[in-house]
Amino acid sequence: MIPATLVSGINSDLPGRIIAQVGQNVFDSATGSRLLIPQGAKLLGRYDSKVSFGQNRVLVVWTDIVFPNGSTLQIGGMAGTDAEGYGGFSDQVDNHYLRTFGSAILLAVIGAGMDMAIPQSSTLSNQESASDAARRNFAETFGRVAERTITKNLDVQPTIEIRPGYKFNVLVDQDVVFPGAYRG
Repeated sequence: MIPATLVSGINSDLPGRIIAQVGQNVFDSATGSRLLIPQGAKLLGRYDSKVSFGQNRVLVVWTDIVFPNGSTLQIGGMAGTDAEGYGGFSDQVDNHYLRTFGSAILLAVIGAGMDMAIPQSSTLSNQESASDAARRNFAETFGRVAERTITKNLDVQPTIEIRPGYKFNVLVDQDVVFPGAYRG
């Protein structure tokens, strides 16, 4: 594990690149005496924006280590885990309930308005006047367009935000060959 802290934040509305900083010195696993990654080294990574309903974690992958002396080491695509070791990061989740339920209420109001705007057939006359036909056509067309537009708001994916300062670990799940012990 490589302990680190986010420098830049994450917002799952769009995919993006992120930066973190290594939180403590990391030594080799064989002897524990060779400094491989010094505290303060930067981690470069990216995160995904594909979030589905009910999801509260965002996938993060780390690709590079930038050492304080300016050298860079590519580490492939190692996963970020939270402090407890669970995959992905979880912080603040906005499920957009106001937008979703607001759209549902608006859809119900429009449906009721359509029902009231469409003239009911009269027992006195079976013929529809021109104004009745125009109102019916307008109400039906407006209702279809409004329903299509509002239905899209019912399928909004949650937004996951991970704030700068979030503490995590990089799961080292493959061999990384270092050119030697770190020398500043």
